[in-house]
Amino acid sequence: MVDGSPDERVPGLEPTFRHLDDPDVPWQQVKAIRRADGTVASVWEKWLAFSPDPLYLSLYAKWDPGVIQRRHGHLSPHVLMVLEGEILCGDRPCPVGTHIELPRGAAFGPFIAGAEGAVLFEVMMGDPRGWGDDPDSFQRVLAEHGAEALPDPPIDLPDWLDDLRNRWIAD
Repeated sequence: MVDGSPDERVPGLEPTFRHLDDPDVPWQQVKAIRRADGTVASVWEKWLAFSPDPLYLSLYAKWDPGVIQRRHGHLSPHVLMVLEGEILCGDRPCPVGTHIELPRGAAFGPFIAGAEGAVLFEVMMGDPRGWGDDPDSFQRVLAEHGAEALPDPPIDLPDWLDDLRNRWIAD
């Protein structure tokens, strides 16, 4: 004990180190749209740490140029940092260095990746699955860009977590 606080150390636990080229951490396509020119733009994620107890997810994400994501929130607090490129969150430009803190119960977006795409680092401090509250805003942004939402690609979630993406209303 130091200064009356309990010793939180757990014997045998060690840090886990990952690198972005770790073959055990594949890229996963998690969202996709078809742009006006017929090409597909996607959001790709590498889940660097995904723990059931306590539940959290940290990930590295690449957003293709012009990809559009719906307005949404998560079932836990969520933070992200724009490392490269730029995204538009609602009406707010988010260039390199932008940090967004999304409290549980809040929503943000819709999102549009800039002309060069974007690279993000994200952490969800609890259940990372999402919810939505404004499908019309997504449809409006898609229409403004002549784009269409594509079905959610299959993702490799851990066995202990169900995919809830099919709960979205009228994508």
